[in-house]
Amino acid sequence: MTNIAQGAQGKAMTCRSQWVATVGKARGFSLVELMIALVVVSVLASIAYPSYRSYVERARRTDGVALLMDIAARQERFYTDNNTYTTTLTALGFSATSPSSSQGHYTAAAAAGPSSSIATSYALTVTPAVTDSTCGNLTLDSRGTRGTSVSTDAAVIAKCWK
Repeated sequence: MTNIAQGAQGKAMTCRSQWVATVGKARGFSLVELMIALVVVSVLASIAYPSYRSYVERARRTDGVALLMDIAARQERFYTDNNTYTTTLTALGFSATSPSSSQGHYTAAAAAGPSSSIATSYALTVTPAVTDSTCGNLTLDSRGTRGTSVSTDAAVIAKCWK
């Protein structure tokens, strides 16, 4: 019987020593492993963040384009009723002289258009609340000509109005 107890005790000692050896070695990540993980996360962030910012700017531009189209439609309705356009945006039904877009990313202004007379043409400009170095202000006139304050290049304008 002592052999069985001794065998069981020997086995218990062996299991305990293996457990202690395993616990002693498994203390977490090494500094090198943590630094490698940090480098991988940094590289991914450096790639993802500019793409994210570009997406946010494009989404905000959509808000500005929607405001321009809304004002243009109201200008045409106003012209139908009064035989003239207006620079006073409150006359178009807006609550402020410089209305904001639905998301608040752009403010609008109206001026005389290509003919230099508000009676016959208008020019609308929306200005971003946060600087947009790619497109700047978006413009639309009574002829339907789209533009930006940054470039007159057709490819840039098409990209900004996308």
